Amino acid sequence: MKIGIIGIGMLGEAVVLNLLNLGYDVAVYNRTKEKMNNVEKKGAKVMDSPKIMAENTELIIIIVKDAIAVREVSFGKNGIIESKNKKLIVADMSTINSDESKKIADKFQQNHITKLEIPVMGGPNVAITGELVMMISGSKDTFNYLKPIFEKIANKVFFVGEQGVANSIKLAMNLQITMLALSLSEGIVLLKKSNIDPKIFLKVLNSTYFKTGMSENKAFKMIEGNYDATFTLANLRKDITTMTNASKELGIELPMMSKAEEIYKNAVNSGLGSLDYTGIIEYIKKINNMKN
Repeated sequence: MKIGIIGIGMLGEAVVLNLLNLGYDVAVYNRTKEKMNNVEKKGAKVMDSPKIMAENTELIIIIVKDAIAVREVSFGKNGIIESKNKKLIVADMSTINSDESKKIADKFQQNHITKLEIPVMGGPNVAITGELVMMISGSKDTFNYLKPIFEKIANKVFFVGEQGVANSIKLAMNLQITMLALSLSEGIVLLKKSNIDPKIFLKVLNSTYFKTGMSENKAFKMIEGNYDATFTLANLRKDITTMTNASKELGIELPMMSKAEEIYKNAVNSGLGSLDYTGIIEYIKKINNMKN
């Protein structure tokens, strides 16, 4: 199967490299052409527009910033729907509001194109080896048809239901990331201010069922000030805004998420957006006048 990837950021590039390593025929498109240089050298075919990609592939995976970007590559000038390929399937890996995802799926359907939602958990470090966790919603028959490919991209694949479900679960998952990063940050800062080695805290924490992958791995890097980005603070802040907008549309109140949005917004505005999301600890340190 010929596969197209639209959006060659950190995650998109890793997905492309994994598929190339597995021998797939992969085409790529990105608005900033320089970002495609590395994957082109590895064998990916660069396309000049989403339309041309759609005419030359059977499956397009979209991995872009937000719903606006999804709509642009899908329905804008030289977008996917301008193609006459009626056998095309689109799978959107972007993190967007479930209502937006449903509307986008409906517009694709009007143009005889089937769309799946396939948001994932995990960063480029696991995407490059096909070890993401993928949540899929949409047509069950289309999922079954593409399952062998999805199982090369992710080692855990969950079909979760109709359009909108996967993106709702993805937002709930990123809510956990948001709170865990803040919780660890505040715990580490509390102990540093108390002149206690925070590694002792992590040793105790990780001996209990309260431990997480973040506390077992990234938390030690947080102590050391190592924030090599697998998912940037700015991107998480964008997803938090998507979460708060979704809660407003549902008529529910998520008080901790509202506070978290304020904290992450301030962190990005203070120049920390390019750090890994765990770099939120630098903002907690900053407001407490801590240098290390």
